[in-house]
Amino acid sequence: MREILRQRPLRLIFIANAVSMVGSGVNSAAVSWYILQATHSEMALGTLVMLTTIPAMLMMPFTGVIIDREDRRRLVMLLDAARATVILIVAVLALRHHVHLWQLYAMQLLVSAGFWMFWPTVTALIQELTPDAEFVHANTFLLAGIQGGWLMAGALVGFIYDHVGLGGVLLIDVSSYIVSFACYFAVRKGRVVVERPVEPAADTAEGAVARFLAEMREGISFLRGRTYVLMLGISWSLFIAGMLAQAVVSPSLSERILHAGARGYGFLNAGWAVGAFLSAWYAPWAIRAMGARRSVAWSMSLLAVSLYVMPHSRVLAAAVALYAIMGSARGVGGVAISSSMMEIVPKHFMGRVQNTFYFAATALQMALAFAVGAVSHRIGLAWGFAIIGSIYLISALTSWWPVPEEARMTAAAD
Repeated sequence: MREILRQRPLRLIFIANAVSMVGSGVNSAAVSWYILQATHSEMALGTLVMLTTIPAMLMMPFTGVIIDREDRRRLVMLLDAARATVILIVAVLALRHHVHLWQLYAMQLLVSAGFWMFWPTVTALIQELTPDAEFVHANTFLLAGIQGGWLMAGALVGFIYDHVGLGGVLLIDVSSYIVSFACYFAVRKGRVVVERPVEPAADTAEGAVARFLAEMREGISFLRGRTYVLMLGISWSLFIAGMLAQAVVSPSLSERILHAGARGYGFLNAGWAVGAFLSAWYAPWAIRAMGARRSVAWSMSLLAVSLYVMPHSRVLAAAVALYAIMGSARGVGGVAISSSMMEIVPKHFMGRVQNTFYFAATALQMALAFAVGAVSHRIGLAWGFAIIGSIYLISALTSWWPVPEEARMTAAAD
């Protein structure tokens, strides 16, 4: 673990993501709360989540190749600058009381496009910079920074939203992107790309396009016959989709069941972040003790059970405790999956392999957001929580699906 802290580039990345997560956390919570207050409809929140998947569906088949080809640090800086610009425009509109729902939808759509390219790029960059024996610790520190930032965001949005409004919250997000950009700028100098197998030169535009398409197919071909990677990746996709779909029901839990308002929503976010942040201290131990696959299975199962129980918690303190348990499970499961992927996927394939599973997660998220929003609004919030819990349960079963030992060894060797 000390080896990770000695790596200046990794320290800067962890700081950047912690600060960035403060901004992203308050942005997400404030926009969700604003839309719920304006519409009083889970369908509107479901629409918000569903719309954020559209650019990802269009981009992901191509961005994996870009992540594997280009300097990942520069890509992250470009994404930070672009998202900050979009959010700043909407913040000014909100401060002048000229913001409309469609503008918030458009902002989240564009920011989401950056998000779905940002995280695969950051993960690939961390894999690139981390010594092979330190993947678990690197992911643990990344998680601690992210959830530490989310913890601050959860506390901030619950207590400042009524004072500074949506515009003020969005300006906090813009400031976080500026700090993140500066940290990534200091990670290293010059253009650096990962080493790749020798490739034939593409002298014509037609040859360049053909090579690009061939690289896309290589990412899919890598998964053929690698059952261990495939099943772990499916579990990852289900986990991501379920986690993002929680944004549809969490504000309504505070508003309709707990009657705690924005303050209660802030406490729920803070509870999740506390659990995830604390899990950074014991996630490496849990993964060593149980193994990666068992850690994922138990974590996803705990998330499922917590979501089944959640709508029946009528007291804010009980709901916050359950969110803390879910955050802890998210921490252990997320570190186990990310570390395993870093260990078994070659660096020059990481962008494409990740995007394959992120694409699947995005497609599922689109359907899930609509279904959860419609069911929660028309039938009952408890059913919305149950749908998300079932997704986590399927993720647990997928991660624990029997895989021959030789398949796991082959995946690791490749």
